[in-house]
Amino acid sequence: MIGRLVQAADFQRLLAAPLRQRSAHFAVHYVSGVPVLPARRPSKASAAELSTDCEPSCPEPVDELPAGRWLGCVVPKRHARRSVTRNTLKRQIRAAAARHELGLPAGLWLVRLRTPFLPAQFPSADSPALRAAARAELDQLFARVAA
Repeated sequence: MIGRLVQAADFQRLLAAPLRQRSAHFAVHYVSGVPVLPARRPSKASAAELSTDCEPSCPEPVDELPAGRWLGCVVPKRHARRSVTRNTLKRQIRAAAARHELGLPAGLWLVRLRTPFLPAQFPSADSPALRAAARAELDQLFARVAA
């Protein structure tokens, strides 16, 4: 299963990395490693407030994440004006990554939309033609990345 990238530091690290592969509309960035751990929020109750508090029975989580694959999607508003289109493209990116997961090396992956799909060719914001075109292009892109 592919995890999702949520930390801004991970996106910045990936965008600073060189392109791994690109197609007519998409670009793929890759960095080996694991995502940045989110900062822990301090607990609201302090030990002084709880006089009857005992030691926690469960062990602390391990700080290191296991090797795996994490995916981030960047679909800027300037290339896909409608939120329906942005969400459709993100779903297509995640689905294509899941289909090609076994061929991808472990690490952080970022797929970003480089150029817009022309509205003249795809007048509807979420047309089956747009989904099919994005799916075909992403499958070719991930096949080249995995090779």
